[in-house]
This record gives sequence, structure tokens and C-alpha cells, in this order.
Amino acid sequence: MNNKTIGMIFICISAFLYGIRYLTAAIAGIYSPRMFEDLLSDYGKGPLIFSIISLILGILCIIVPVIRKWLADDLNQIKDNWKEFDQPDNADRNP
Repeated sequence: MNNKTIGMIFICISAFLYGIRYLTAAIAGIYSPRMFEDLLSDYGKGPLIFSIISLILGILCIIVPVIRKWLADDLNQIKDNWKEFDQPDNADRNP
């Protein structure tokens, strides 16, 4: 699988987990008329924490390969420049 695809899957999972917490509290509010914040606290912060973790993983799956390629290109440029200046010059060695 492509890293961008995996990143998008993690971001979709994050959106689902974030929304399911509110949807569950809204459905439970139909059967027990309490404040919405109380219903959210009853279901805990588990889906919220997992959605944040999933969002971070999704963003990292998208960004890390781009940064890795960028650094590899820079390293190759440095190696090419180093080879250019490290060429043995026969005119300098023979007086």
C-alpha cells in the first residue's frame, strides 16, 4: 500500500472516532434527558484519545516519506558537490 493511502485511512478512522463519541451521546440523550456534556463525560475520553492518536499517525504517514525524499535529494546533492571538489588535479601535483 502507498503511504498516502495509509495516511488517509488513519485520518478517516480519526474522523469516525471523533464523530462517534458525539453521536453516541446524542442517541443516549434521547432516552435520558440530561445535559449533553454529562452524556459526553459518561462515555469517557477513549474515542477522543484514539482519534487524536490516529490523526497523528495519519499525518506522519503522509509527511514522513516526503521529508525523507527531500533529505535524500539534499544528501545526493552534497555528495555530488563533494565529488566535484575532490577531483584529483594532475596539474597541481606535477611542478
